[in-house]
Amino acid sequence: MTTISKDNRVVTLINVFTVEPENQQKLADMLVEATEKTMKNLSGFVSATIHKSADGVRVANYAQWRRREDFEAMFKNPEATAHMKPIMEIAKFDAHLYEVVESTSVL
Repeated sequence: MTTISKDNRVVTLINVFTVEPENQQKLADMLVEATEKTMKNLSGFVSATIHKSADGVRVANYAQWRRREDFEAMFKNPEATAHMKPIMEIAKFDAHLYEVVESTSVL
């Protein structure tokens, strides 16, 4: 489950993909499939949330990993990299690791 809190000791990946509008849903589906089939089974995976932008040209992946090392190990997993190849063929990406500084809610 995705929990956003500065007390939650995870590494957060925010990856924003840019695609042609006709590929936005396809990319979102590919990311969901990669998460369901592979990523969620990798050591250190915590959660992933896929978002589509209202303008139709971006898809964002907000993912949490237990540690930076777990996230980095994913790049050495052949199943994970097999999912990444077709994604890179239709999208550009801007991925960075983050730490939560603050999370405020009225609920």
